[in-house]
Amino acid sequence: MHFKARFLKFVLLALVGVAVLGWVVMALWNWLVPALFAGAHEIGYLQAFGVLVLSRILFGSFGHRGGPHRHCRYRRLEQMTPEERERFQSGMAAGKT
Repeated sequence: MHFKARFLKFVLLALVGVAVLGWVVMALWNWLVPALFAGAHEIGYLQAFGVLVLSRILFGSFGHRGGPHRHCRYRRLEQMTPEERERFQSGMAAGKT
């Protein structure tokens, strides 16, 4: 497939995904929040999209797993000598009990 066509397909899928996610947030809010909290009102699509953006700002990304520091702990273990690794692992095991 041509690069421009793949890029256009990716952008289109991303836009559809964001639109669907906004609708899901709106539907869940309108179903749950007014029933759970007295005085809460239903929200519209743009307000739901705003809640989605706000949650992204406050709590991080949507389903993003890890990042550049995801395996940082394992890299540190690999750089340790066998004695350091054993001491670290026994210390971690002692802390869990």
